[in-house]
Amino acid sequence: MSPAPASRIHLGITGMTCTSCSSRVERKLNRLEGVEASVNFATETAAVSYNPARTTPGELLDVIRTTGYEGFLLDARGADATDANGSQEAPSAAPPDTEPGARDPRLPVSAALSAPVAALSMIPAWQFPLWQWVALALITPVYLWGGWPFHRAALTNLRHGAFTMDTLVSLGTTAAYGWSAWALFFGSAGRPGLIMHMSLSGHAQGQALYLETVGVVITFLLLGRRLEERAKGRSSEALRHLLSLGAKEATVLRGDREERVPAAALRPGDRVVVRPGEQIPADGVVAEGRSAVDESMLTGESVPVEVGPGARVTGATLNSSGRLVVDVTRVGEESTLAQMGRLVSEAQAGKAPVQRLVDRIAQVFVPVVMAVSALTLAGHLLLGSGGASEALTAAVAVLIIACPCALGLATPTALLAGTGRGAQLGLLIRGPEVLQSTRKIDTILLDKTGTVTTGRMRLRAVTPVDGFSADEVLRLAAAVEAGSEHPIGRAIVAAHASSSGKPEETAATEAARDFRATAGHGIGARVGERAVSVGRPEGDLRAHPAVTAAQREGATAVAVLVEGKPAGVISVADAPKESSAEAIAALRGLGLEPMLLTGDGPGAAAAAARAVGIPEDSVYAEALPGNKVARVAALQRRGRTVAMVGDGMNDAAALAQADLGLAMGAGTDVAIEASDITLMNNDLRSAAEAIALARRTLGIIRGNLFWAFAYNAVLIPVAALGLLNPMLAGIAMAASSVLVVGNSLRLRRFRGLR
Repeated sequence: MSPAPASRIHLGITGMTCTSCSSRVERKLNRLEGVEASVNFATETAAVSYNPARTTPGELLDVIRTTGYEGFLLDARGADATDANGSQEAPSAAPPDTEPGARDPRLPVSAALSAPVAALSMIPAWQFPLWQWVALALITPVYLWGGWPFHRAALTNLRHGAFTMDTLVSLGTTAAYGWSAWALFFGSAGRPGLIMHMSLSGHAQGQALYLETVGVVITFLLLGRRLEERAKGRSSEALRHLLSLGAKEATVLRGDREERVPAAALRPGDRVVVRPGEQIPADGVVAEGRSAVDESMLTGESVPVEVGPGARVTGATLNSSGRLVVDVTRVGEESTLAQMGRLVSEAQAGKAPVQRLVDRIAQVFVPVVMAVSALTLAGHLLLGSGGASEALTAAVAVLIIACPCALGLATPTALLAGTGRGAQLGLLIRGPEVLQSTRKIDTILLDKTGTVTTGRMRLRAVTPVDGFSADEVLRLAAAVEAGSEHPIGRAIVAAHASSSGKPEETAATEAARDFRATAGHGIGARVGERAVSVGRPEGDLRAHPAVTAAQREGATAVAVLVEGKPAGVISVADAPKESSAEAIAALRGLGLEPMLLTGDGPGAAAAAARAVGIPEDSVYAEALPGNKVARVAALQRRGRTVAMVGDGMNDAAALAQADLGLAMGAGTDVAIEASDITLMNNDLRSAAEAIALARRTLGIIRGNLFWAFAYNAVLIPVAALGLLNPMLAGIAMAASSVLVVGNSLRLRRFRGLR
C-alpha cells in the first residue's frame, strides 16, 4: 500500500465537453499510484492530492494529455496563483490567453447559414426548384466547420476507446448529413420540384432530407455551450471578485519616513499606515489610531466595525474614518483573504456524494444510448414501420436527445453559485459533503461567549480575601492574563489598564513567566517570586458570597490564587449580541432545536439563555472541552443529528465531533480548522443563513437532477418510437443544459437575514 498523499495541487483542463470527459480524466489520474483526484466538469479543474515520492505534477499533466485533453498548473498549494499578499487568481476554465467561445465565429456563421435552410424545409410554399441543392451548399460548411469541435472531440475520444456526448452529436449529425447527401446524389431527392413537408415527429410523405436537422442541431448546441460558459462564468464571479479585493499598494513606515511599496512585498513585522478611504493591505493588529473599518466585502456585514489599539484587522477591508497604524501579522497563503479563496475554491472543485453517483451513471450512459439508437434503427426496419427514412429519423433523434450535459452540470453549477454567493455573505462552506449534512440537522448547540454573547467581557467586581487588596488582586491577575486571548483574560487586562492609566500591552507592572494553561480550568504563571493562577473557583471558593452573587446576576466569577491559596474573586460579564434572539428564532424556523453549551457557571448560562429565548432545560453549563464532546456524542446516541457553533480552542473538539461544525470567523484558527462552515463575521444570524443557503443549494441540485433524469427518461422512449423530430431533439437537448445552469444561478439572489 502506498503512503498517503502528501501534496495537493489544482490543475486546469481544457477540451472537456461533458461529464463523461471529466469522469474519464478522473479515472485515468486515480490509476496513478498515490494519487487521489477529483475532476470538476463545470469549473474545468482537477483537485489532485498526490505522493511526491510516487509521481510529479508533470506526470499528472502527461496523463491528461494522453487522455486527449490539455492540462495546465493552476497552483501548487497557492504558489502559482497566490502572490505574497494573498491575492489569488480565480480558477479559470482555460489558460489566461484564451476565452472559450467569446470570439468563436462558429455560432453566428452557423446560425446565419442554418436559418434559411430551416425556413425552406418547414415552409413548402417557399421551396423553389432545386432549393434542396442550395440547402446542401449552405449546410455543408455548418456540418464540416461549425460541427468540427464535436467531430474532433469524438475522433479524439475514439482513439482512446471512449464515448462521450460529442460521440452522440457527431454520429447523429453525420448520419443525417450522410443520408441527405446520398438521397440527393443517388436517390430521387435531387430532382427539380421536390416538395418536402415537416411534422413534429419527423419528415412526412417519406421524404428523406435532414439538412435542416444538421444545421439546427449544431447551431443550438453551439449556442448552448456559449450560454453554459457565460453562466458558469457568472457562477464563479463571486469568487473572482473576492480574490481580486486585495490592496495593490501599501504605505510602510521606515523609521520616521513613509514609503509606498507593492502590497505583495509586505512581510510579517512591517508597520503600515492606512489613511481614511484606503484598504488595509494585510492582516494585522492596530498599533495606533482609532477608526471604523468596513468589513462588508469579507463578512457581508454592512455596519462598520470600530477598531482601536490591539484590535485585529483583515487585509482587503476598508478604513472608513481615522488614520491607523497597523503591524502586519499575516501575508500570502496565511492571510484571511487567501484562506477564504482557498476554502471556496476547494469547495467548488469538490464533489457532493450525489455527484459521484451521477459520474458512475455517465460512464455507461453514452454506450447504452448508442445501443438504444442501433436497436431503434433495427427495430423500425424489421417492423417495417415507415421505411428506412423513418427508421433513421428515430435513431438520429435518440442520439441527439440523449446528451448527458444537463446531468453533468446539475451538481457543479449549483455548487459554483451557492459557494460563490456564500463567499459574498461571509459564509464559507468547506466542501460539497457539508450540503448533505445540513439537510438532516435537527439540533444545534451554541457556545455562549463570543457566539451568543458579545464576548467583550467587562469587569463587574473584585473581591479580595485573606488580606489582599483589590488593586493587588487585579494587578496579579492582569500579569498572568497579559498574553491571553480569552475574553475573561482580556477583560481583566483592560480593567487594570484603565485603572492604571496605561496601555493594555504595558499595563502589567510585573513580568510573568513559566506560563501554564489547563483547558477549562484556567491559566497560571510566576509573577515575581510567587505562583499565581486565575481560573474556575474550586473547593471552598465555590460557595464564596462573591461567586454566588455573580452567578445569580449572570456574571462569571474567576478565582485568583497566590501560592495555591485564595487571594480574591473577580467577576466579569458580557451581554448577548443584539442579533442573537433573532438568530435563535431563525434557527427554530429552520426546524432546529437550539441549546446552549458553555463552560460558564449556571447563573451566567441561564441569564444568557433567557435573554435570547433558549429554555432553561436546554442549557448545559460548566462544560469543559471534554464535556462538550460528550454532550454532542450523547445527543447523537439519542438519534439527534447535531450542529455545533463555537469560536474558541475549547470548542474545536466538539466542532469536529458534531455532524456539522460552524466556526465564527473571529474565533481561533483551531476552531475554524475543525469546522465545516466558517462564518466570517461575528453575527449568530450567519449560522442560520449558512444552513439555509446550504439547504437551498442542495434543493437546487435535486431539482436539477430531477429535470436531467426526467428529461432523458421521457424523451428517449419518445424518440425511439419515432415521435420526435431530430431538429426539435437538438433544441430540447441544448435547452435542458441552459435550464439547469439557469436554475443554479437563482442562488445568486439568495438573501440572508441581515
